[in-house]
Amino acid sequence: MTLHDIAARALHALDPEDAHGWAIRGLKMGLGPRQSDVDDPILACTVAGLSLSNCVGLAAGFDKNAEVPAAMSQAGFGFVECGTVTPLAQAGNPRPRLFRLTQDQAVINRMGFNNEGLEPFAARLSALKAAPVPERRRPVVGANIGANKDAADRIADYVAGLTRLWGLSDYFTVNISSPNTPGLRALQTKAALEELLGRIAEARGLLKAAGTVDYPIFLKVAPDLEDGEVEAIVETVAANGLNGIIVSNTTIARPADLASSHKGESGGLSGRPLLAASTAMLARFHAANGGRLALIGAGGIASGADALAKIRAGASAVQLYSALVYGGPGLVQRIKRELAARLRAEGFASATDAVGAG
Repeated sequence: MTLHDIAARALHALDPEDAHGWAIRGLKMGLGPRQSDVDDPILACTVAGLSLSNCVGLAAGFDKNAEVPAAMSQAGFGFVECGTVTPLAQAGNPRPRLFRLTQDQAVINRMGFNNEGLEPFAARLSALKAAPVPERRRPVVGANIGANKDAADRIADYVAGLTRLWGLSDYFTVNISSPNTPGLRALQTKAALEELLGRIAEARGLLKAAGTVDYPIFLKVAPDLEDGEVEAIVETVAANGLNGIIVSNTTIARPADLASSHKGESGGLSGRPLLAASTAMLARFHAANGGRLALIGAGGIASGADALAKIRAGASAVQLYSALVYGGPGLVQRIKRELAARLRAEGFASATDAVGAG
């Protein structure tokens, strides 16, 4: 066990949200782990045009305000997604709003898009982009954009996020699947999604016309979709020229075998109990997709075996967050080593070769 893992366990004595705040402070001070070697080539991949040294990414929610993307990249993540960021700063829901379900290796949160707003987020990404870092070591950073709770036009908030951060982020994720902003998930319905993605596509076209660079855009969906919604989402995403889908966000479901005393808390459940459901949903998206869109698998990943299950189900890359609460910051390196070993043991020449292998 490393000193970083011991420190992570010590943080469990604190309130979960306070512990997270101290973790961010430590990372900003340069106290996080640093990968000393290069990534195993078998883990390299290209996702929607993004060239990644490894296919294991950090999901949104850990670094809401883009404070430590470089530190998390140095820890070993192949790409780091910051946010969710909204145009205006907002406090989010009242505390307590983050709960460890230790017996279940899970987390429930009802944060409510608490963040400092677009301007501080943009300033940090701008500083990161201007930093004198060798190109091969520059982190791949995504911006997860959302809408303010009280916005009169939520779609305009997504357009504002895309426009303000264009040129500062390597990719964008449109988050319409958090269960903690009332009414947000209604944007996943076909008519609302068509309007949202149509306006996103229009804004993207104007931004591209003003310059020469384009950036991938993903849609992040819930794992709680009904029959028929998967196919409708795939068609709408493809029709509006987005590049991929992230499957999935947290769930509002509560498996019957949850053991923690916090299992009745409202909010989104993540971690181990989400693995099976989110992977099954990913497989549904892969079946409906027909290779048109890049898929990123998220939800419940805590090992190389979990990551490979997502890749076999159709993910070109994976993301994790909740498992860091229990596995510590060294977890990403352990996952990558195990994933590389499993890929070779199963006869794959690369992670990409395993995509959709079933």
